Amino acid sequence: MLTWLFDYLTQYYSGFNVFRYLTLRAILGLLTALLLCLFVGPLFIRRLSRHRVSQTVSGLGPESHSVKSGTPTMGGLMILFSLLLSSLCWADPGNRFVQVAIATTVLFGLIGLADDYGKVRHGRAEAGLAAWQKYLWQSLAGLAVALFLFFTAQAPSETQLIVPFVKQVAIDVGWLYVLLAYFVIVGTSNAVNLTDGLDGLAILPIVLIAGALAVFAYLGGNARFAQYLGIPYVPGSGELAIFCGAVMGAGLGFLWFNTYPAQVFMGDIGALSLGAALGAVAVMVRQEIVLFIMGGLFVLETVSVILQVASCRLTGQRLFRMAPLHHHLELKGWPEPKIIVRLWIVTVILVLIGLSSLKIR
Repeated sequence: MLTWLFDYLTQYYSGFNVFRYLTLRAILGLLTALLLCLFVGPLFIRRLSRHRVSQTVSGLGPESHSVKSGTPTMGGLMILFSLLLSSLCWADPGNRFVQVAIATTVLFGLIGLADDYGKVRHGRAEAGLAAWQKYLWQSLAGLAVALFLFFTAQAPSETQLIVPFVKQVAIDVGWLYVLLAYFVIVGTSNAVNLTDGLDGLAILPIVLIAGALAVFAYLGGNARFAQYLGIPYVPGSGELAIFCGAVMGAGLGFLWFNTYPAQVFMGDIGALSLGAALGAVAVMVRQEIVLFIMGGLFVLETVSVILQVASCRLTGQRLFRMAPLHHHLELKGWPEPKIIVRLWIVTVILVLIGLSSLKIR
């Protein structure tokens, strides 16, 4: 909304034109969200503690996690507060891509809020939304976003499947775009949720991937850069760089309190909403396959759960000591900080590989 104010003020002083630059607004969005999260963090944590909105550790997890019981949860509220307020301040609220990103974040955040509320109210990790209820609401939200993007597409590039590392390969998928967008948004949401099991494990990869998507949004929203790099030009998508900057800032602010040993957990309200937001941005900037690469950690965690369930049902034996993957590493004797940092390093490498697709074609 500040963009509208500065546009109005340019008639009195031309220096306000500087706020039209996406790069400056993306940086300001990041810093605003970071400072907001750092400022409101202690207030949120005290309020959550006072009302006993605390983590209930599932009996299915490692025994070492019992010490986490009682830690405030639903810290995703402070992330969403900082992220959304910063986005509304520095991005163009009239931009349909920004509107979709914000709407996706809010919709999946509400699903996570309902799930977290059930767990906290009944004091049991299994007392939230049933799996089928959570998936139903995620599916409805994901389909709504996918259909909206399909019917409001204004350029052919907005509904084509782009293959990275290959020159000018854009596949017209037609109605399959809706299914693709749906699976990317809902799948990323659930994958991030599965990964969010150790202090800080999920939030820094979210920050790193959001930063990379900001680069794709900025370049893909500029006709000259897009043509030079051979990436899809999506008019108006550059504004998503501000949204991604806000995700980075809010995520870093939350990590200040979530780093080992965590003072607060994000809960489903944070994991589901941020995962869906990353998926929606990747769909809008036409980088679904690149997201799959950069989010390799989320993919590994999800695949480990799928393989574990399949193996138990088909053979009666486990492939891993416990799923998701980070629990398997814990039971192998890896200290929690070592697991977190090493998986962060893996994500850094994967994000760099994803960014390399800008030039390697």
